Amino acid sequence: MSSPPVWALSLIYWLHMLATVVWIGGLAALSFLVLPSAKRILEPAAYSRLLDGLQRRLYPLSWLCLVVLLGTGLFQMSANPNYQGLLAISNRWSAAIFIKHLVFLAMTATSAALSWWVLPQLRRAALRRTRQLDGTDEQRLHRREALLLSLNLMLAIVILALTALARVS
Repeated sequence: MSSPPVWALSLIYWLHMLATVVWIGGLAALSFLVLPSAKRILEPAAYSRLLDGLQRRLYPLSWLCLVVLLGTGLFQMSANPNYQGLLAISNRWSAAIFIKHLVFLAMTATSAALSWWVLPQLRRAALRRTRQLDGTDEQRLHRREALLLSLNLMLAIVILALTALARVS
């Protein structure tokens, strides 16, 4: 198989890095800056509106990044001379890439749980609290949110480390 033109491979690498920065950067900003500050200073109704706005703007962008990462990553992998075929783990590069893809799947599942389960429940709990309805599960949901965000950040760090290992292999 002939290697792709330099301009095409450069574009693929650029898109992959851009999607990585947006996805992991957004996750880090949300985890370290936005949600902790918002929980401390916003009233329940404002916090609920913030979560609505974040979910509408950030999560579609995150899922777009995920699709871009998947497509560009597969293209990069197939263009790499170390690639020997699907599930052919014959060197350090292929082992790092294989483990990276497993971690990527775990990160995707964690993101799905946050997007489609925890954050909608937190929004509903914040709305219940503004209406003086029972909000006893809100603290449990906040702990679950923090746990999943922390897990996703740890998985992102592992992915970056595995990428570095594959690059030097």
